[in-house]
Amino acid sequence: MGEVTGLPLLSLLIAIPIAAGVLCLFVRDQGARWVALIATLIDFALSLYLWANYDPDGAQWQFVEKSPLGGGVSWALGIDGIALVLIVLTAFLMPICIGASWRAIQKRVPEYMAYFLLMEALIMGSFAAQDLFLFYIFFEGGLIPMYLIIGVWGGAERIKASYKFFLYTLFGSVLMLIAMIYMAGTAHTTSIPALMAYDFTRETQTWLFLAFLASFAVKLPMWPVHTWLPDAHVQAPTAGSVILAGVLLKLGGYGFVRFSLPMFPDGSAEFIPLMFVLSGVAVVYTSLVALVQRDMKKLIAYSSVAHMAFVTFGLFAMNRQGIEGAMLVMLGHGLVSGALFLCVGVVYDRLHTREIDRYGGLSDNMPGYALLFMVFTMASVGLPGLSNFPGEFLSSVGTYHASTWRRSSPRPASSSARPTCSISTGGSASGRCATPTPQRCPTSRSGSGGCWRR
Repeated sequence: MGEVTGLPLLSLLIAIPIAAGVLCLFVRDQGARWVALIATLIDFALSLYLWANYDPDGAQWQFVEKSPLGGGVSWALGIDGIALVLIVLTAFLMPICIGASWRAIQKRVPEYMAYFLLMEALIMGSFAAQDLFLFYIFFEGGLIPMYLIIGVWGGAERIKASYKFFLYTLFGSVLMLIAMIYMAGTAHTTSIPALMAYDFTRETQTWLFLAFLASFAVKLPMWPVHTWLPDAHVQAPTAGSVILAGVLLKLGGYGFVRFSLPMFPDGSAEFIPLMFVLSGVAVVYTSLVALVQRDMKKLIAYSSVAHMAFVTFGLFAMNRQGIEGAMLVMLGHGLVSGALFLCVGVVYDRLHTREIDRYGGLSDNMPGYALLFMVFTMASVGLPGLSNFPGEFLSSVGTYHASTWRRSSPRPASSSARPTCSISTGGSASGRCATPTPQRCPTSRSGSGGCWRR
């Protein structure tokens, strides 16, 4: 029998865009625009309702729905605080993307709107899924609408960019699928909460971590598997770039915090030095590459890789400051990068160029636009008081606390216990630890994914 706690709000959050996408295919251009806008606004209102009714002190998983589908797979949905933040971010950006495409997209409008709505439903499903294979279907299904959006409505080299985007992400996904099949066979369950509590052997965790890393590193993206991102951004239409930077990249970070860290804590701990090295190279290398770009979209794309490296820094610091900082970076980057791509789209629609050299004199002709562009640029560079600063600062502090240099310094004689940290999203959960010598954390009310001792 199915199990639903209250109204099936998460199913509605997924079903409304799908139904609206089908309807778009049966109406004319202007009708499709209005259907897409109304559907995305309804989804945004539903996400705000979820936010208002989420209880930080309640159960870890809230708005839970579960119905068996057969073959051991269930339609299982539920969210914690981490998923809630990303669902609201997605629902907020979608109506903006529809508005940005109102006049910019003039060919095959119904199909364009249908693909956007389908992508919204699949992204929402990825954040809400509590079944392993249901997550995989949503996670990988989101590739298809974006592939078509780039390939049909993109720029001059859209075919090359769309194939590169699809093939990069597909390769890592095959390894993740193999790992998921092994996990389901070993643990005899596909429930994500149950797998978070299952104790895989240390050697198994190492291989499972690498398999999931192959998928999440491409999605984030991490250096050196980031090269698909600049091409995809340059060729995608403005709204496609907004969703790609604002939401799709966050699926990689969400995957680390939902799967890699809590399910494979010992495997994650083993690769902390590697993750720090790759993140450090990404910050320096892609920032230097961004400095020499002449195309504004490529500049923002390379800077996005550097920003997302702060996410992996924070997550693999495995302490409270780092993990909360990583979540703030994902939220801030989703808003700021989306805004920057919208600003570039405004000029591109008028000048039909993204060459930075052609942007001179904009402040004289478009002073309001220039002011907004400056604010979003300052937010992107992490100016104190703006959205990116708290997350990147906390990620840096968490990384500093986890660094080998600091931990090798003498400890006070009275400090015999190791510090404990946790992800806090409200609710109770059984903890998991990641240390070179595995040890279990006691059941606590620390939140999703429990705690990791270092």
